[in-house]
Amino acid sequence: MFGVAARVRLLRALVVSACLALGAGCTPTVNLSDPSSPRFLGSYASFPGDTSAAPLRIVAFNVKLGRQIDRAIAVLQSDSLRGADVITLEEMTDVAAERIARGLHLNYAYYPSFIHPTDHTYFGPAVLSRWPIVRSWKLFLPHRSRTRGQIRTATGADVVIRGDTTRVYAVHLETPAGASDVAQADQARTVIADAAGFDGPVIIGGDFNSYGVGVVFTHAGYRWLTRYLENTISHFAWDHIFVRGLEPLRSDYSSAGVVRQVHGASDHHPVWAVVVPAAR
Repeated sequence: MFGVAARVRLLRALVVSACLALGAGCTPTVNLSDPSSPRFLGSYASFPGDTSAAPLRIVAFNVKLGRQIDRAIAVLQSDSLRGADVITLEEMTDVAAERIARGLHLNYAYYPSFIHPTDHTYFGPAVLSRWPIVRSWKLFLPHRSRTRGQIRTATGADVVIRGDTTRVYAVHLETPAGASDVAQADQARTVIADAAGFDGPVIIGGDFNSYGVGVVFTHAGYRWLTRYLENTISHFAWDHIFVRGLEPLRSDYSSAGVVRQVHGASDHHPVWAVVVPAAR
């Protein structure tokens, strides 16, 4: 049987070979290089008015190319995901981000990374929250894809939760076909560096197209809440949540999970975690 690392190397080799063989099938991507545009913001949440110390529920979900919006909304309303405080969504279009935020009565910030070469739609990560988003930005990640030349970005947002600001990043690292392990690690470190000067809690969620890159976050002092979850796409565990200044509600690994029933909403399975402020 192949180990995780061996399977990732095999997948990377197969996909790169396929792209090289197809040639024109891996057409160059139109990157969106303006740091402030296009930008999509919306406020659909009522002010929670919650001053309790209730735990926070975090969700990360890659909704494949933002196509199955209604199905994605239904999944995000399922028992283990319902009532999330913070959601990171990957492979969003402007239409998908707005409709999901509106459908769930959440605030959102969305900065697309590029125009997808097959669907010809905006493509990128979004932050959603039932709490006010007071600032948001696009964070450019290093290393163009070696297959289509796309530039990945993360969406950052400062979210005010019960009077205190929490920094949230929705992240979608380059695929194993488009980037080496080293390049993926560089992309992860760019997100970590962007959050380094912020003193409050940090949430980083998304599709990392890697399991091993989680070590980069743990070495930087982040808790890897989804470390022990099983596959989130095919045979791989690539969707994760990392936090700083927060800790799992319980220490028995029951404070995080993966949802198996997605009813055709995506090829990924969403992950979730429940956290409380870290003890000082």
